[in-house]
Amino acid sequence: MDNLPRLGVNIDHVATLRNVRGENYPSPLRAALLCKEFGADGITAHLREDRRHIRDDDILEIKENVDLPLNFEMAPTSEMMEIAIRTKPNACCIVPEKREEVTTEGGIHIQRNHNILYNLINELKKNNIRVSLFIDPSEEQINAAKDIGADIVEIHAGEFCKDVHLGLDFESAYNKIKESSFLASKIGLEVHLGHGITFESIEKLAGIKEIKEFNIGHFIISESIFSGLKDTIVEFKRLIEKGRMLA
Repeated sequence: MDNLPRLGVNIDHVATLRNVRGENYPSPLRAALLCKEFGADGITAHLREDRRHIRDDDILEIKENVDLPLNFEMAPTSEMMEIAIRTKPNACCIVPEKREEVTTEGGIHIQRNHNILYNLINELKKNNIRVSLFIDPSEEQINAAKDIGADIVEIHAGEFCKDVHLGLDFESAYNKIKESSFLASKIGLEVHLGHGITFESIEKLAGIKEIKEFNIGHFIISESIFSGLKDTIVEFKRLIEKGRMLA
């Protein structure tokens, strides 16, 4: 089926497992190569300021050895900007980052970070790197992303996914994503979606025709313990196609 959303696989937690023991395995590079072999359309990796999982050498090895687009997630800092410019990923996804958080807790607030984001985006785009902003699903943030010069918005799907997994009414959260995706596409932003997505939540989300890419990490790596990386990726691709066909 043509024009299906792409599946980007976030390999951060392969590195988390490696770092727990301070070994050199499991290898994020090997994981990325297998993701390509099994049908992934891109690789995502978040180089955190504290290097809690992915490290600088991982980013370099993946960029040099994996023939898939690299989505480089990064905090809006000069250090990360310099690493991105050296590495030349396909795109940089700018996310808010707090040392004490377990995972990214929400989207970046563009207006509150306007000056640093404006300068960062300009420098990245001067170096032919596409810029994505990880934002909450809101009209205000969508419009701000366009105004500040982003190419892409990655919409935070966490509220919807949590409601699905807890068996709660998810229509309100779903409609926020759907309406935000429509607006973003209408004003010329490419729409991606990420955070908390599992087999349970992907099918309905895949029915939103404006979404061009899903970036999924923690669930893929977790499910792979039981089902293997190949079967997990293949199942996500199947559910994405099913959701798009049913829309």
